[in-house]
Amino acid sequence: MRPRLVLFGDSITELSFAAGGWGAALANHFGRQADVVLRGLSGYNTRWALKVLDRAMEGAASESADPAAVTVFFGANDASLPDQQQAHQHVPLDEYQTNLRAICAYFKNKWPAAAIILITPPPIHEPARIRDMYGDNASSRQPERTNEAAGTYAQACISVAKELDHPVIDIWTQMQQFPDWQTSALCDGLHFTPFGNKILFDEVLKTLEIIGFSQQSLRSDLPLFHEIDPKDPLKALEI
Repeated sequence: MRPRLVLFGDSITELSFAAGGWGAALANHFGRQADVVLRGLSGYNTRWALKVLDRAMEGAASESADPAAVTVFFGANDASLPDQQQAHQHVPLDEYQTNLRAICAYFKNKWPAAAIILITPPPIHEPARIRDMYGDNASSRQPERTNEAAGTYAQACISVAKELDHPVIDIWTQMQQFPDWQTSALCDGLHFTPFGNKILFDEVLKTLEIIGFSQQSLRSDLPLFHEIDPKDPLKALEI
């Protein structure tokens, strides 16, 4: 049975299997070694995600083995400002942390052997959010998200991860280390360009290696073609 990686999150997870996406890159990287299972829910915050966990995870794991790891990537919508356009997505900071704890507890109970990897909300480029929400001639408008608020939620996510002793990827900080991250890594001030996806893909790989999940540690599924004896091809395929 191939090990599985389950990706659970909002639109940045749902879009991760699009061209250049970080989820697709994981599926390609572990192509003969592991299956990557997508459970992305565009627009969801932790409050809504917690409500639908059972339905969202139907069929995500095999009956005989827990997934090797699950990523939990929420916060971008929770951090929407409570007095702006996307106020209905906002979740107060304390509740966000409580919801993260509950989501992690759900996975710990459901899949005891799975590593739970938290990912912080990403940084926000506010001018691009204004253009995306209101159009090019709306410079007087206020963004529905700010980088400051996203950073506060990122720190809250890190705090929960440390409290629960789960690995955490601080993509809010990591992404801002790159020049011109506002446009090179983000396409609309929130969602990722191929370069932004590559940043997260690299960070996920590093974290998986820390928990012992890597190409080097995994077997390839079924014999590789160069392992098949051309004089007796079927011999290598006997189970």
